[in-house]
Amino acid sequence: MGEVVLDASAVIALLRREAGADVVASALPGAMISAVNLSEVAVWLSDAGVKDDTVRQTLDGLRLDHCTFDSETAFRSAGLRKSTRNKGLSLGDRACLTLALELDLPVLTADRIWAELDIGVDVLLIRE
Repeated sequence: MGEVVLDASAVIALLRREAGADVVASALPGAMISAVNLSEVAVWLSDAGVKDDTVRQTLDGLRLDHCTFDSETAFRSAGLRKSTRNKGLSLGDRACLTLALELDLPVLTADRIWAELDIGVDVLLIRE
């Protein structure tokens, strides 16, 4: 099991070679990602014109441990809605945070607003 849960924003920053990509790269391989967030990154790559087989090869090449989003996780994620609504978090955001809570791991993200959350997850920003 990895030592950190990655948000889609962190993986996209890595793939785009943005500031903070080095922080994400140092967490690989074996970092955890929710299947929901994996899908978000796959959609981003597809929207950028990357062919389906290359999308899979690219993401498989990162050697991320991905976790399913089952019904229990869905209900836990829904339970975060009330405490995160004022921050505008999406389903993908809540899926990532739920995984971090379930695994008792910190989450690595580019979304600064997450640093303001008080839900029991250590939020590590990839850039200041």
